[in-house]
Amino acid sequence: MSSVTYRNAERTYPGSDTPAVSDLNLEIGDGEFMVLVGPSGCGKSTSLRMLAGLEEVTAGQILIGDRDVTDLPPKDRDIAMVFQNYALYPHMTVAENMAFALKMAGVGKEDRGARVAEAAGLLDLEAYLDRKPKALSGGQRQRVAMGRAIVRQPQVFCMDEPLSNLDAKLRVSTRTQIAALQQRLGITTVYVTHDQVEAMTMGDRVAVLKDGLLQQVDTPLALYDRPANLFVAGFIGSPAMNLLAAKSAGDGSAVVDGFSIPIDRTAAAKSSGAITLGVRPESWRIAAEGEEGYPVKVAVVEELGADAFLYATPAEPAPDAAGEGGLLQQIVARIDARLPLAKGEVVRLTTSPEKVHVFDTATGARLTA
Repeated sequence: MSSVTYRNAERTYPGSDTPAVSDLNLEIGDGEFMVLVGPSGCGKSTSLRMLAGLEEVTAGQILIGDRDVTDLPPKDRDIAMVFQNYALYPHMTVAENMAFALKMAGVGKEDRGARVAEAAGLLDLEAYLDRKPKALSGGQRQRVAMGRAIVRQPQVFCMDEPLSNLDAKLRVSTRTQIAALQQRLGITTVYVTHDQVEAMTMGDRVAVLKDGLLQQVDTPLALYDRPANLFVAGFIGSPAMNLLAAKSAGDGSAVVDGFSIPIDRTAAAKSSGAITLGVRPESWRIAAEGEEGYPVKVAVVEELGADAFLYATPAEPAPDAAGEGGLLQQIVARIDARLPLAKGEVVRLTTSPEKVHVFDTATGARLTA
């Protein structure tokens, strides 16, 4: 049993009044691929390092299976860490790098060789076993670092932004390989990244953190479809969700810059104050002739072949001293790639009530059921 449990886990650095991670409660199932994601400074790497034993847990507990590892040294936790910078020994060959931890643990030479050969086969590294790290590409070095973790056959993999040093194209292919490998091995994995696209494509579940606090944990699709608050709504999704300051009209619609957008009636009734509407780019459509809609001015159309994204600004922002509306914010809509639109042209966007997320502006909480 290699589940991982954070129970009210907290880490406060010396000299700081604010915890880097506060009251973290998270259950990670046996064999699950859990991704911790959030902006820089949100506490995701600190949470991982607490699990690995590299950071002290100042309050709460961390369990691996039924074993409390809160105060155990890293070597006794049965975890394997994959770092951002590979951390390979430059004077050792690939095979020696992969076998080093086993050698230090007293594993026999024959067994070490068998485990290294098996890991090299999984990672397509057989041809590189006699090379030194300097003769490898960045992607190959990261695979060696993965192999070094695999041969240890740990209960838990801890991966701290392992792909951030790779170029964009290699990062896409490598993340697919890591996800497929983890599924094949079935080892519980906690993976840290700041890239929400990476999180959405790799994780069985994703935990979103902000300022040391867990905001929401769910499957990637559930996070996308039902963000718990404004932060998650704006963070998850690429391009990001459109967030529009609005006021409820009380009739199943909300007013944005003086124009009406249909919303869920139940959500509208939950707040008498300012609300924020969230609309995914694919949820917009260009209004038909004679149909009401929110007017926007075309800034640029990003043509991607099968798809296109319209980037626009409100055509008629209503001046508002209170800051509600009137902002020349960017509006993004996914449109037909063959639709001819010129820069500066004004089009009207509309949507359906069930596709509009409604949030309380003051608290950030989701109001939509």
